[in-house]
Amino acid sequence: MSRDGVSREHDPRWISVVKRDSSADGTFVYAVTTTGVYCRPSCPSRAAMLKNVRFYASPLAAKAAGYRACRRCHPDGRSLSEDNSAVVAAACRTIEGAEVLPTLKELAASVALSPSYFHRLFKAVTGLTPKAYGTAHRTRLVRAELANPQTSITEAIYGAGFNSNSRFYEGSKDMLGMTPTAYKLGGTGADIRFAVGQCSLGAILVARSDTGICAITLDDDPDVLVRDLQDRFPNANLIGGDTAFEHLVARVVGFIEAPQIGLDLPLDVRGTAFQQRVWQALREVPVGTTASYTDIARRIGEPKAVRAVAQACGANSIAVAIPCHRVVRRDGALSGYRWGIERKRALLLRESKA
Repeated sequence: MSRDGVSREHDPRWISVVKRDSSADGTFVYAVTTTGVYCRPSCPSRAAMLKNVRFYASPLAAKAAGYRACRRCHPDGRSLSEDNSAVVAAACRTIEGAEVLPTLKELAASVALSPSYFHRLFKAVTGLTPKAYGTAHRTRLVRAELANPQTSITEAIYGAGFNSNSRFYEGSKDMLGMTPTAYKLGGTGADIRFAVGQCSLGAILVARSDTGICAITLDDDPDVLVRDLQDRFPNANLIGGDTAFEHLVARVVGFIEAPQIGLDLPLDVRGTAFQQRVWQALREVPVGTTASYTDIARRIGEPKAVRAVAQACGANSIAVAIPCHRVVRRDGALSGYRWGIERKRALLLRESKA
C-alpha cells in the first residue's frame, strides 16, 4: 500500500508510468532501484517492475535520494509537450503583438516549423486554429475598446488591430453576437429570445441571440434566471420564446435527462481568448468521462494556469452545452459548480450510465 492508503498497482502515478502519459510530465518522477536512474512518466525506456519503482515529487528529491537522471527522457529538462507548449506560447505572443494578423506561413517560419505541422500543433495545444486564436484575441480587444464611452466604433476597430472597417464588419456579428453599435450601447436593439422550462434539476433558462445559444442557466427559482439574463443584457430586446423556441428548450432538457442523445447546437460564445480555449477543451471531454483542472490546463498548453482554468469554468454561462460539470479535482473529488454541486453530481451520474 502507498502512504495514502491506495494499493501501489492502483496508484495514479504508476498508471501514468505504465501508459507513458506525457501529460503527467512535470508532476513527479519515478526512480528504479535496480538501475539507480530516475525518469519522467513518459520515458520510453523498458518498463520497470513495480516493486523496484519509487516515486518522487521532483528531480531534486530523486537526486537527494541518490538517483541519477535518465539519459533517454532527460527528466531535468523540458519534456516534448513542454517544448511544444513553449513554441505555441511564443506564436500566441506573436499573434497578440502584431498590428496585422500574421499568415500561417509567417507564424510557422517564426518558430522554424512547416506550416502544416505548426497548424496541427497549434490546434492540439490551444484547441483553436491560429486564425481563430487571432480572431478571439482581437474580439476581446475590440469589446474592451467598445466598452470605453470615449472611444468611437472606428477607433475601437483600428485599436484592436483590424486594418479596415469592412473586414471587421464582415465578421462582427460572429464576434459580438450583435452589431458593434448595439454592443457599444449595452445590447440596445439586439434581439435575444429566451424561454424558461423545468427539468429534473429544477428551472432551466435557454437564451439565443442571432448568432446562437448565449445562455443555458439552472436554478430552483425561475425568476432568478430571468433576472440574471436581464442583468447580463440590460439594453437588449428580451423576447419570450414562442412554440418553436420552446422546442429548442425541450432539446436541452432532453439532453439533461438522457445525455446519450447528444447535444449539437450553434453557440454564441463570449469570452476572452483564454476562456474560449478552456471552453473549447471542455467541449472535447466525452460524455461519461471527466477531466481535472490540471488536465484542461495542459490540454490548452498552460500547465501552470490551473487556477485560471477553474475561473474560466466558473465564468461559463452555457451549462451542459459547454460541459464544465465534467471537470473535477485531480483526486476525482467534485469541486464547485456555478449551478450547485448536487446538480453537478446528478449530471455526472447520468452521463456515467449513458
